[in-house]
Amino acid sequence: MPKAQYAILRFAKYKGPEISNIEAHNERTKEKYASNPDVDTSKSHLNFHLVEPQGKYRTVAEQQIKEAGCRTRTDSVRLVEALVTATPEFFKGKKKDEIKAYFQEALDFIKQNQRPETIISATVHMDEKTPHMHLCFVPLTEDSRLSAKEIVGNKKKLTEWQDKFWGHMVRKYPDLERGESASLTGRDHIPPRVFKQMTQLTAQKEKLEELISSANLFNAKGRIDEIKKLLDKYIPAVEQMHTTLKKYNVAFTTTTSENKKLKKKNEQLTQSLEKSSKESVLKKLENERLRHQCLDAVEILERIPPEVVRAYTRKPSIQHRKTGLER
Repeated sequence: MPKAQYAILRFAKYKGPEISNIEAHNERTKEKYASNPDVDTSKSHLNFHLVEPQGKYRTVAEQQIKEAGCRTRTDSVRLVEALVTATPEFFKGKKKDEIKAYFQEALDFIKQNQRPETIISATVHMDEKTPHMHLCFVPLTEDSRLSAKEIVGNKKKLTEWQDKFWGHMVRKYPDLERGESASLTGRDHIPPRVFKQMTQLTAQKEKLEELISSANLFNAKGRIDEIKKLLDKYIPAVEQMHTTLKKYNVAFTTTTSENKKLKKKNEQLTQSLEKSSKESVLKKLENERLRHQCLDAVEILERIPPEVVRAYTRKPSIQHRKTGLER
């Protein structure tokens, strides 16, 4: 199954003197970057702006603050930097125009949630390992108060930003998962990627079902070989889906009839599946269909012919492997 692709949004706050260092890094005004060996200056010509700075960051920030009539102290936050990126898997195979479109979408999102005129610069770096955008804005509220605390100042605010960002980006990029602080929300967003994986697993289940039902006296040996070959992919896929759904708080309850089905045929498989059922805790389900599909994927294992089970469970890879369902 493909690796997860996360949408990433992070914030940093700056008060004064360090702003010039941030500018030097973002605008690539240094000749060398000893503190950041990931920067490949031979590729810096590939970097681009979505918002061009109209002067020095600190100067522009102070001007905006003055025009807004805000008083400042030495410890006042004058600049907030948003770092926008995604996991490397997301960018694989994408052309520059496609990468630019991703960051433009992110910029549009920030403009919807922060006064556009407060944005000083938005520059995309293509000269490091993973493309990313540094977007700097002055933390002025809608009613012209200087308040980074109100905009990005606590966990609740940051969680709201993450929720909104993911909700905005996933409409155009459905494979993206919610990044950053996922633990704060209990991972209650099931990304489209998981549904695609379940579709693949269901297709494997249907193929396995077809092989089992079509086995007869005349084709038994050939069918058994096909079933064993398919199981090499199918069993790990079921285990991984079970683990993935548990991560997103999709729990597995078992009725009496379901438990009976799990106790048939192969002892090793039965014990593993029984353990997973007993260890599961009933929680609010994000999607009932996913749960039923996963249970169906498990159930088909109980219909495998005895001779296949005996042959398959004698394989060293099965005897000695710690499966994901044995947790």
